[in-house]
Amino acid sequence: MIAPFAYTALPMRVVFGPGSLARLPEEVAALGLGRVLVLCSPEQADTGRTVADALGERAAGVLPEARMHVPVEVASRAQELARGAGADGCVAVGGGSAIGLGKAVALAHGLPVVAVPTTYAGSEMTPIWGLTEAGAKRTGRDPRVLPRSVVYDPELTLTLPPQLSVTSGVNAVAHAVEGLYAPDASPIVSLMAEEGVRALAAALPAVVADGADPAARGEAQYGAWLCGAVLGATTMGLHHKLCHTLGGTLDLPHAPTHTVVLPHALAYNAPAAPRAVAALSRALGGASDPARALWELAGRLGAPRSLAELGMAEDDVARVADLAVADPYANPRPVTRDGVAALLHAAWAGEPPAPGG
Repeated sequence: MIAPFAYTALPMRVVFGPGSLARLPEEVAALGLGRVLVLCSPEQADTGRTVADALGERAAGVLPEARMHVPVEVASRAQELARGAGADGCVAVGGGSAIGLGKAVALAHGLPVVAVPTTYAGSEMTPIWGLTEAGAKRTGRDPRVLPRSVVYDPELTLTLPPQLSVTSGVNAVAHAVEGLYAPDASPIVSLMAEEGVRALAAALPAVVADGADPAARGEAQYGAWLCGAVLGATTMGLHHKLCHTLGGTLDLPHAPTHTVVLPHALAYNAPAAPRAVAALSRALGGASDPARALWELAGRLGAPRSLAELGMAEDDVARVADLAVADPYANPRPVTRDGVAALLHAAWAGEPPAPGG
């Protein structure tokens, strides 16, 4: 018997497939937008200019200043530039940093966002925004920041380096993992989550073996789309709370932090989430311990497995643990200060995830 549930489909349009970037101008026109500001990170500046050239007179300029965790000063500059250029929308090209910056502009001015993802972050599928100020990251949900249209072109991910592909992909897997045991999960969300994890777990080894394999890149982007949709439809728990705290407080890199923390957070919650564990076992090819399987997958693919590698000092464990338990949030297993500290210490040291956390 299926238990009662509620599921809200998010109102956006998705264009998927190789060569889809060529359809961006018609997506912008279909939204009635006349001048759009192109947002990207410094590393994606060439891609941002290519997109602006494709948009022609509809492009109001390019701002290649997106940064991790969306610092408020960068958001303010983007907002001022959009207003000064008379932009009536934004095109965010890149990963979570660029799309997060587009959301900051949408939040402040109500300008619609068109997303062109080049990583597997999944931010493009959610109404979740985040801003970092004075070492603290604030997040929230607002329908105004949900991209109106998302253009997925696997060809734009061909140059994403192997290690970045892996950490970005595991970041996406984290959305699905927490969606499986979220308090507002549903059969629809669980199907998307399991399939998203399966697709990414299958695609990432192939991407590392041959980054120019279009089939592997397409499979990874498909998995990231599903995992991002799970993030947009459910409430996140301990894993995301820890990663937001680590990122906002210590400025640790976003996707690698998710990659390191996920196996430990899953091991912590596994005793209280047997259905999620069963779904993940299926998605990971019958793995008896999904947390250990994800930890081993990251290692095989050359991804970091310790927070120390990312620049965290052991002395930071206590401070981050205090912050992570300061405010209550949904989680299948009770969150205790000692439990979080033990989890963080294992993640800092790069130890295998302990069964039961």
